[in-house]
Amino acid sequence: MQAPFGRTLSVPRDGYTLHAEAIPPASDDARWLVFGNSLVTDLSIWAAQAAALAGRYGILRYDQAGHGQSGVPQAAVDFDDLGGDLLAVMDAAGLRRATYVGLSMGVPTGLAAHAQSADRFSALVLSDGQAKTAPGGAASWAERIDGARAAGMGAFAEETAGRWLTEGATAAQRAELTAMIAATPFEGFESCATALKGYDYAEELQRIACPVLLLAGAQDGAMPEGMVTKLKPAIAGAEMQVIDGAGHVPCFEQPAAFTAHLTRFLEGAA
Repeated sequence: MQAPFGRTLSVPRDGYTLHAEAIPPASDDARWLVFGNSLVTDLSIWAAQAAALAGRYGILRYDQAGHGQSGVPQAAVDFDDLGGDLLAVMDAAGLRRATYVGLSMGVPTGLAAHAQSADRFSALVLSDGQAKTAPGGAASWAERIDGARAAGMGAFAEETAGRWLTEGATAAQRAELTAMIAATPFEGFESCATALKGYDYAEELQRIACPVLLLAGAQDGAMPEGMVTKLKPAIAGAEMQVIDGAGHVPCFEQPAAFTAHLTRFLEGAA
């Protein structure tokens, strides 16, 4: 599904440039949604949501550093940098305040941006991610980085898409996700995967005062339970929904269900 065409933004950062696409709403007083992609995907992971919600809401999607059409950082980055990227993209689009929707790596990106400027966010939608690196996570990420370096992003894409999608995913979905992952430069993957080796925004959760929706694919391993037990109790008033028939990328694998939960939440948070 193709999203409606919007204007392209090029957002300079320290050593790299971010690519973003903004679709203005039909009404000047409509709210804006900002979407942050996961590791080794790009802004097209949100195509179904952009297509469904464009017009009713303003839509701002961007490629996180080193992904899609954004440049690869020339120095090490952490999630404070990636959170700053999110705020810079909002600034470039002229958005004072918006609802942020983040997938996987996009979760700590959003939490880092919230820590820097909480008043910029009217609501948060956090999907299939955590607030801090899991125990043993640094070693796991180091292993994945080494594996991708040795095998190449093509082989890494095949393995990752197989792990992220359920058996019910279509052949077209598998092909599209595999191609998206394979197109990610190794250096971009390495940069953000290194940031994932050691981050901690757990203390930020109790500072969140805006409405929050937590979403997870039912077949995303331990993720649903982890979000229920770690994120939901720490965020006052947070709602949690689990999406059947989906793994790590429910917005992509089960777009109708994901968009239905998102739409209902947005209507309630208005």
